[in-house]
Amino acid sequence: MMITSERPELSSLAQQYAADGFVLVKGLLSKEEAGYYRQRSHDLLARLNRSDDPTWGAAREMAEAPTKLQHLHDAQFYDAEFSKLLVDPRFTDVAAAVMGVEDVQLHHTKLFVKPPENGSPFPLHQDHPFFPHTYHRVGAAIFHFDDAPVEKGCVRVIPGSHKDGPREHSPEGSYHLLEPAFDAATPQPAEAGDVLFFTYLTVHGSGVNTSDEARTTWLIQYRDPSDPPTVKTHEWSLGQGMMLRGVDPTGRSAV
Repeated sequence: MMITSERPELSSLAQQYAADGFVLVKGLLSKEEAGYYRQRSHDLLARLNRSDDPTWGAAREMAEAPTKLQHLHDAQFYDAEFSKLLVDPRFTDVAAAVMGVEDVQLHHTKLFVKPPENGSPFPLHQDHPFFPHTYHRVGAAIFHFDDAPVEKGCVRVIPGSHKDGPREHSPEGSYHLLEPAFDAATPQPAEAGDVLFFTYLTVHGSGVNTSDEARTTWLIQYRDPSDPPTVKTHEWSLGQGMMLRGVDPTGRSAV
């Protein structure tokens, strides 16, 4: 479901998010802003010069040839420009609206670059198994810093899949679903500046980047601070518990 106005009506966004489990907000960032963050992303990865490849073992079976992926956790701790984006009201107001809350707390961030020609895919999964919470008020926002058509391995979703609650995942090669089939998911091609919001119960994945250009995205996972985790996991994420909007009514910091 796409919203096309410069500043979408938040109630409309919340309704579509509740129905589908996701909403693609068009043009949340300008093309110029997206290009600026794309360049900073690539410069930062080049400067840090890390060689680790986070491709899931389960993902390697989705491609006919070896694939590659670049990533960075907690980019806001390496570049202050990302910190500004974390608290940008254009983002945080939507995050609050779709969760139906006033307060938004950071869980973690990940910067991803799918290299051209062989950028790694992700099999279908929910984010829930990685960091389950009590009331499921946990969401994600994927900022697109460049265009993400189908051939670049754009995100795919199963609309309405969040309504069935947590699903049983195979833990082998990272938590992923054995069904439905990957082709059953609906592609969500996006343009630079678009942001895809979805709940951590929405079934999603992404394809291989077979194009001749990189696909650059920044993932922000956020939650309602009043929704406690059911298990302690992902605690190594820097800045977890930072308030992005409002206050923490529980008085807790990172949990």
